[in-house]
Amino acid sequence: MAGYQDLLRTPGVARIIAAQLTARFPNGMTSLAVLLHVEHVTGSYGAAGLVLAATSVGQAVAGPITSRWMGRWGMRRVLTLTMIVCALAITAIAMLDLPVPGFMAFGLIAGMSTPPVQSAVRTIYPKMVNSRQLTPLYSLDASLQEIIWILAPVVITFVATQVGTWEALILIVAFLLGGGTWFILLPEVGRVRIPRSKRRFGKVLARPPVLLATVIGFLLIGACSAVEAGVVATFDHGGLEAGLVLAVFSIGSLAGGLSFGHIPIGPWAMARRMGIVAVGLILTMFSLNVWWLGGTLLLAGIGIAPALAVLFAMTSVSVKFSDTAEAYGWVGTGQLIGAAAGSAVAGFLIDAVEAPGAFMAAAGFGVAGALVAAACVRAFPDLRHRDPSPIPDTEPVPIIT
Repeated sequence: MAGYQDLLRTPGVARIIAAQLTARFPNGMTSLAVLLHVEHVTGSYGAAGLVLAATSVGQAVAGPITSRWMGRWGMRRVLTLTMIVCALAITAIAMLDLPVPGFMAFGLIAGMSTPPVQSAVRTIYPKMVNSRQLTPLYSLDASLQEIIWILAPVVITFVATQVGTWEALILIVAFLLGGGTWFILLPEVGRVRIPRSKRRFGKVLARPPVLLATVIGFLLIGACSAVEAGVVATFDHGGLEAGLVLAVFSIGSLAGGLSFGHIPIGPWAMARRMGIVAVGLILTMFSLNVWWLGGTLLLAGIGIAPALAVLFAMTSVSVKFSDTAEAYGWVGTGQLIGAAAGSAVAGFLIDAVEAPGAFMAAAGFGVAGALVAAACVRAFPDLRHRDPSPIPDTEPVPIIT
């Protein structure tokens, strides 16, 4: 832990971590709040699901695009524009009495205008710390983001059920504007300028580590989404046990990220960490007892944040600095599609064989991630004795002869 204390004492690091977590806090609230509000207004979970799907599609499509824009127009301009548009779209969902297609349209706009804070901050990190500190910083970031997934659903569910669903959406707008403004005004955001990329849009996916990070992120988050569906189905749609088991899952990830953050990342690091996730998820299929599920998901969680840290580091080191934001946008899109796929597959299997089907789906995603990481180990960069910072952008310099 002493290493993390030294890291947080680095000028600006603690401030930017706190600001970006606050700015991203709505990410853990929006889906649930939209679902509850649209169901409350329309009386249909099917309609709410359609609106939620439109929001997710918007996020998945726009992530790489808005991230790339930051190299063209600057981080502050893109973050400010997307923040304002997203806040207006969510406010419209909260305040207007709309038919389902209208809710879907504003959900799509809200998703497409989700501020690319994650891409921005992970582009800034290499400019704030030295090469020795960068891998622990990625691990710390991956660990602390679990706070979002532990606290945000609890807060938004309490507000939506005890106060009102439209008030819950307005709370999201307050976090979006407050946290977003705090992050945008940080001096680090103003100091770091992303060079304009000279490559075609999507070209970064030709880099094997970026493509692998996108695919494995898809499988990892798909497994997590299937687990969430399985836990809710097991404990009667969100009882106390469901919340506690999911909290243990996130606590395992937080503990794993903090424990593994100082370990150098070699080519086999992803396979080992995904192996921990896969083993824990396979064990969930043997019993639905609350204690058994808590213990097995604690084990599975230990590998999640460390695996995400590898994703961030391998993406950073594999592309030029001008392409980092777009690369992180694609990785984020893979994770969003994985979340949707995991929930969908788990849902079909729950209908077929009840709650155990969701844990079968989760184990399948986890095992697939471990196998992909092992099979493609040659494509993973060896960062044990290497600076994980992005490749510097270079261009011809005229000289006088």
